Amino acid sequence: MVKSLLLALFVFLLPLSATARGIGEAELQQIARLIFHNECAARDSCLTSWNKGEQFASLGIGHFIWYPAGSEKPFSESFPALLLFMVDQGVRLPDWLAVDPTRPNPWPDRHHFMAASHSASLSELRQLLIETKAVQAQFMLLRFEQALPSLLAGLSGDQQKHIRKQFDRVAKSPMGMYALIDYVNFKGEGSNPKERYQEKGWGLLQVLEFMQGSDAGVEAIKAFAASADKMLTRRVQLSPVERDEQRWLPGWRKRLSTYVTEARSLSDL
Repeated sequence: MVKSLLLALFVFLLPLSATARGIGEAELQQIARLIFHNECAARDSCLTSWNKGEQFASLGIGHFIWYPAGSEKPFSESFPALLLFMVDQGVRLPDWLAVDPTRPNPWPDRHHFMAASHSASLSELRQLLIETKAVQAQFMLLRFEQALPSLLAGLSGDQQKHIRKQFDRVAKSPMGMYALIDYVNFKGEGSNPKERYQEKGWGLLQVLEFMQGSDAGVEAIKAFAASADKMLTRRVQLSPVERDEQRWLPGWRKRLSTYVTEARSLSDL
């Protein structure tokens, strides 16, 4: 039953193109540490968060989204799928989660979530996330591996060729897998029609669409980061005024800068 539910949650995704290079366990854990630092400054207390102005909790090393019941879900929810993945990997969940790993977030809003910070349920959840960082890294890799085919769906032949070219160009570059995995985890695949402001997206698809060039290496990572900056800047410009997304842009840009910094560090070795 659990495996069928997991497959159902990922039915919109297909295996990654064979053109993307493989990734070893050591590299995956390095990427996971960098993402955990990006999301939480590597602080375990941040593994259970709910940001001001948001309608969802952000959980785990990748700040996976978990909505309360009745939410409109404008952004792709990922935490229930993570829990099902954990069960599939043999992880024992706290009893209140094991009953139904696909249940909605039991806290209706940030106020109730913060008030329950030291409750038994949130303490158990936080401990689960502390103990399963390696499994969460595997889940992020799974999401990344399934991203490219979903990006290509519905595109013309020329568009598909361009997306594959830019994807492979980044993947073959120093720390390119970090940039790709982090961005998919950070801002999504870009294929969800709900993740749009004024019909304009900001996910990996849009970043790759905007990129130009053909050479791999640090220059490819710089091009990826520059394209991502443009997509996120456009997102902020088109976002509802009441969301005040301008406040997040400096942090987003700092995160993008790590792609180039890490690529340069590796290429200098």
